[in-house]
Amino acid sequence: MSPSPSQGKGKLYIVGTGPGRSDQMTMRARDAIASSTHVVGNQIYLDNVSDLLAGKEIFNSSMGREVQRAKKAVELAQDHMVSIVSGGDAGVYGMASIVLEIVEKSFPETAVEIVPGVTAASAAASLLGSPLSSDFMVISLSDLLTPWVEIERRLEAAFGVGVPVVLYNPKSLRRPDNLHTALSIAKKHLPGTTPIGVVKDAYRPDETVTVTKLEALAENDDFVDMHSTVVVGGLDSRIWAEGESVRGIITPRGYNRKYAY
Repeated sequence: MSPSPSQGKGKLYIVGTGPGRSDQMTMRARDAIASSTHVVGNQIYLDNVSDLLAGKEIFNSSMGREVQRAKKAVELAQDHMVSIVSGGDAGVYGMASIVLEIVEKSFPETAVEIVPGVTAASAAASLLGSPLSSDFMVISLSDLLTPWVEIERRLEAAFGVGVPVVLYNPKSLRRPDNLHTALSIAKKHLPGTTPIGVVKDAYRPDETVTVTKLEALAENDDFVDMHSTVVVGGLDSRIWAEGESVRGIITPRGYNRKYAY
């Protein structure tokens, strides 16, 4: 029988490593990895925390093998201090759900701690100004785990209420038209002048930040890829500019309705 948390020394940390650089991680995330003897993860995310991995036993695998990584981490955690790393926040399109499902089904007494991280929406928003200062929605355009018909239903609902919408996994070689379809749905509910921000490789060496408009991105989204996060502004969003210089996007929270400033 697997040891319970009170009997054994094992524990599993599900760690959100943030957008890229290790200095974007929380102190708790760094401490969790530091206290672990074993670290499990996709090689991309392991590379982002390579400065924390000295002397640890590492288990890595490629994209598409999330279930195998989760099982390995849970099994190791019965007797070891283990971190399984996940980009951004582990609970937002990350590893937390599959790991907890395996714990629930096969190892219910496992000691688990979920360590939050900066997710792509927050990272992109910080580079764009203040596009998400009030209510907003997040939708992934990946149909690997969610049927596309369901994604379209969610897009209709999200754009229909006029709040900003963050699009994860907007475009890939396997699904080159998903972003175009999403923007076509947005155009049914929002004016073509609606501001859009596209952030690629946030807080990584190849970072780029683009501010454009819905009508322009709908005409040409060639530069968007899987490393991009797309922030579609809401009805109240506006482009923040000084003369010809665009500084970002602002979505007013509503202070102007209550205060004079």
